[in-house]
Amino acid sequence: MDYWVGLLVCLMTAYTCWSGCVEVDSETEAVVGKEFKIRCISCKKRGETSAKTFTEWFFRGDGMEKFDLILLYQYKHTNIMDDRFLSRIKWNGSSHSEDLQDMSVVITNVSFDHAGTYMCRVNRTLMFESHDYNTNVTKFIEVTVVDKGNRDVASIVSEIMMYVLIVVLTIWLVVEMIYCYRKIAAAGEEAVLENASDYLAITAETKDNCLGVQPQE
Repeated sequence: MDYWVGLLVCLMTAYTCWSGCVEVDSETEAVVGKEFKIRCISCKKRGETSAKTFTEWFFRGDGMEKFDLILLYQYKHTNIMDDRFLSRIKWNGSSHSEDLQDMSVVITNVSFDHAGTYMCRVNRTLMFESHDYNTNVTKFIEVTVVDKGNRDVASIVSEIMMYVLIVVLTIWLVVEMIYCYRKIAAAGEEAVLENASDYLAITAETKDNCLGVQPQE
C-alpha cells in the first residue's frame, strides 16, 4: 500500500512540473495526407527574466541548396511567406504572451513535397532593468514523408508495458479481495466459536446454581 501511495504522490508532483518548459525533440516522420507537428521548443535559462520573442521558420526541400523563409510569427501575427505553404502550415506554439518558448508549427495535409530540412530560428530579447540582451537559437529538423506510418519501438514498448501493468494490477486486486474475504471469514468463525463458548459457560453456570437451590417446605 505504501508503494502505491508513493507512486500517487510522485504523479501529483510530476503534474505540478508540467507547466514548466522542457525542450523535447521533434518527431521526424510525417505521413502523407495527415497532419504533422514540427516541434521547436527553446527554454529561457532564467525564467524570471521577461522577454520578447519572434520566430522564423525556413524550409529546404530535398535536393535544394538554400533555405526559404516560409513562416514568420510575432505575438498574435502569423505571416506565411511561401506560396507552397499557404493553407498548409499553421502556428501551434505559444500564443498567450510575447515571451515565446514553444515555437512549434503544424503542416496540414502532408505531401511528399514537404520532405526536407526545416530550420526554426528563435530571436529573443531579454529585458533587464538596465539593458536589453538579444539571443538567437537555431534548430534543425529533418523530416521524411512516408505513405504509411511506422510505429516506433518506444510506442510499442509503452503499449506492452501498459497492458502488463493492467494485468499486474488486476491480479493484485484479486489477491487483495481473496485475502480480505478470508480474513473476514476467519474473524466471523472466531466470533461464532467465542459466542458458543460463552453460551455453554453461561448454561453450565445456570445449571449449577439451579442444583444448589433447595426446595422449601
